[in-house]
Amino acid sequence: MSLAQASVTARVHSATRVIDWRNLPVMIVLGIGAIFMLLPFLWMFATSMRPASEAYQLPPSFLPSRLNFDAYAAVLNSPLPFLRMYLNSFIVAAATTIGVVVSSAMAAFAFSRLRFPGSSLLFGLLLVGLMVPHALVVIPLFYGMAAAGLLDSLWSLILPGLASPLAIFMMRQFMEGQPREYEEAAFIDGASYWTIFWRISLPQMGPPIAALSIIVFTSSWNNFLLPLIFVRKFDVMTLPVGLLGLSDSFGALSLSVIMAAVTMCVLPLLVVFLVAQRFIVESIASTGIKR
Repeated sequence: MSLAQASVTARVHSATRVIDWRNLPVMIVLGIGAIFMLLPFLWMFATSMRPASEAYQLPPSFLPSRLNFDAYAAVLNSPLPFLRMYLNSFIVAAATTIGVVVSSAMAAFAFSRLRFPGSSLLFGLLLVGLMVPHALVVIPLFYGMAAAGLLDSLWSLILPGLASPLAIFMMRQFMEGQPREYEEAAFIDGASYWTIFWRISLPQMGPPIAALSIIVFTSSWNNFLLPLIFVRKFDVMTLPVGLLGLSDSFGALSLSVIMAAVTMCVLPLLVVFLVAQRFIVESIASTGIKR
């Protein structure tokens, strides 16, 4: 290596060290914030692994003295059908997510690409729906589900969430920023609106679909109000209401059991978030490369 190359290499390493040192305070602050955000989850998991006698030990210890899986066994062997509630939550969340993604993508394409009389007025009325609290429509929904005979069924939890003004607004705003040249060229070549939507518009909507899937799946999985009002049978209950019944079933001294059940309820959300986050990053990167 020549003297000039060595000098350039030394300058590059020196600049790299300067950049690293400049970023160090930010990394420390972010690391401390991440630790504080993870502490409740770590405490929940540690409490679920404690024996019942250590759950209320004073002074409390962060780590259990020994790993104990009795709380998980108690959850699975409880009088309540916990696994059935688990399956109900997954069915409701998955069906709601698929329905919202499909309906909002098609509605966004209609509002963004199709010009029909009253489209602006209809979109404005749709945005008004964002201002209506969910609790305000519970009573009309209850009477509607009762008239349709859908109470105490999973359909009463799936159908109200299939149309989301927020999802349509998100997808429409993303589609407004997409180039229209390919769609116009396909329309000139004789492609139908369905072909344009399915083959051109929808493949470009990876980032909003991934983000919307996380939001809808999480909100549907954690939905407590509708299952509490529309469902009275344990075989149709979802996890949020089931946890309330589980707490009543085991009594006040069931902290380890409740934390074990909550840990089992949180794990699917963590998996969905981690998987969908990877898809979001890949979609944004691929979109940037194409542009």
